Parts: sequence; structure tokens; C-alpha cells
Amino acid sequence: MIARDLAKRTLLGSGLLRLAAGIHGTGAAILMYHSVQEYPSLQADSLGGIIHSERVFRQQMELLAKEFHPLSLDKLAILLRTEEKIPARSVVVTFDDGYRDNFETAAPILDQVGIAAAFYVTVECVEKHRLPWPSRVRYALRTSPRKTWKDLDGAFWTLETEADRDLAFAKACEYCCKLAGAAQEGLVASIAIELDASCPPGSDQLMMDWNEVRKLAEGGHAVGSHTLSHPNLAQLPVAEARAELGRSRAYLEEQLKRPVKHFSYPCPALSPHWNEQTVQECQRAGYETAVVTDGGLARRHDNPFCLRRVRPSKTLEGLRWNLEWAFAGRKM
Repeated sequence: MIARDLAKRTLLGSGLLRLAAGIHGTGAAILMYHSVQEYPSLQADSLGGIIHSERVFRQQMELLAKEFHPLSLDKLAILLRTEEKIPARSVVVTFDDGYRDNFETAAPILDQVGIAAAFYVTVECVEKHRLPWPSRVRYALRTSPRKTWKDLDGAFWTLETEADRDLAFAKACEYCCKLAGAAQEGLVASIAIELDASCPPGSDQLMMDWNEVRKLAEGGHAVGSHTLSHPNLAQLPVAEARAELGRSRAYLEEQLKRPVKHFSYPCPALSPHWNEQTVQECQRAGYETAVVTDGGLARRHDNPFCLRRVRPSKTLEGLRWNLEWAFAGRKM
């Protein structure tokens, strides 16, 4: 690990990655965040590894403002469909799910450094004040007093160690991600009952409310859809995927009193999480862009309904490396 970190620092310092970036042409790095908290370990059993510490997030945003070219998602959408050149080292900051810390912690930092971000909201989670289902299933399996869990195919999964519980969680996600709405909620509830598990303490306060979402939009940030119930759209029947796309956009527009132009594909389990059919449905639903979790830059004339993103890493230097590596045209 030390040798690898040293090699990365040496390559960054050499200027070779920036030289390679000039050869490969410009594109924008759309960064994918979820949650920003002062003490990430407090929610580890529910949110898992998607939390960034407030301290590191602030450092990362200051880095973007100083050494890169932050763009709003609306501006990037324009650049992608015109002949205007994307500025070198362009970055877009995005958040998935709709956690309250996006409003309380992340947005003030973004405003201080002058970065307009995009926040993709899971509509039913905001409306019903509940965590997205992966967090509730993770918490049930992480905290259950049971020693085994029986999956829907009748196989038993041991829960003796943390690693065992994580494997069982991955399997449970494979079932849940293929359902939406009431069917999905019914399965999540049955898993919790079988595991004798409760909801994460205080979880009803972890999602934004509509007033907070509106204030983000009024403050110059973009608000987009992350579906109604966070399924894997590519694993759903077309009619259900269409409902998740269209109804979530309509409800957001009703709440915000403004157009909703952007969408983010959930990627809770299984591959693929998007396909040609879902791309067509995104366009049909009236969106202008959609982002996926596949790694890479967004480049001019890319299909706007399957724009790649870059994972930001949990450290300042990790973010710097991921960005320079992406701009140099390397696979993420």
C-alpha cells in the first residue's frame, strides 16, 4: 500500500497525467457523492461506506474550487449538446438519495466555495421520511440477533461474522432491487421481521423534507430524480420502470414548482443497472440528462441519458488521483 501510494504521488508530480489529458481531449468528471457527516461511523450499520466525513468533503470541495473547473449540471448539459468546448478539468458535483446532511452539511460548504451541485432525490424516501431500502436491509442484517437468514430460494446464510452478514446483505439486495413500490416494501419488511430487527434509530430524521429540497433548488443547485423507490430499473418490467421515471419527475415538479431535467440511475445490486430500454424511457419521460455509476468522463456528443461518473474516494489525495487518472483517459 505504501509503495503504491508513493508511485501515485510520483506520477502526479511528474506532470505526465496532465500531458495525457491534453492528448485525450476534454471531458467533465461528474463526481458521485451520497452523504456527508461529521462522524460517519455513527451510521455505518445503515448507510455503510457511502458517507464522507465533513472534514474531508470540505477539503475536496476546496481542491475542486482551486485546481479544477466546477460546472453546474445545467451548464454541462448545454455543453454536451453543442459545439462549445468543455473547459479543461471540468467537474460536476452530484449527490444521490436525498439525505438531510446534503442540506445541512454539504450545501453550506458548496455555497462557501461557489460550487453549484446536483441533488438526486428518491421521492418516496423524502415523502415518507424513511431511508432507502438498502440502508434498512443492511441495518437488519448487521444488527440481527439471529445466527442465520433464509433467503427466498430456501438457502441459509450464516450470520456469524461481519463478513457473513455482508454476503447475506448482497444476496438480499439481489431480491429487493428487482422490485418497486409496495412489493419492494413488503419484502424489506418481511426480511426485517424474519431477522427480528428494528429500524435504525433516528432514521426518520435522516432524509430531507420537501422544504429543504426546495431551498436547495432556490439556492441555485439542481434537483433531479433518483426514482420513486430506488429499484434497479434495468431489472424491472418496462411498465414499472416507466412509472418510476415518469411519476417521480412529475411529483418533484409538483413539489418544486419548476422543471426537473435530470435523473440518476440507482445501482443497488445486480448488473446492468441501465440498458438501451431504460435510456429510451428516460428520454420519453422528459429528462435532459441521466447519470450512471459506470466510471469515466462525460464527453461532448455522449448520449446524455447514460453519462458516466467518477467516484471521489474518501481522502483528498484519493480524489486528486481519481480525477487526474480520469482526465488522462484511463479506465476507472
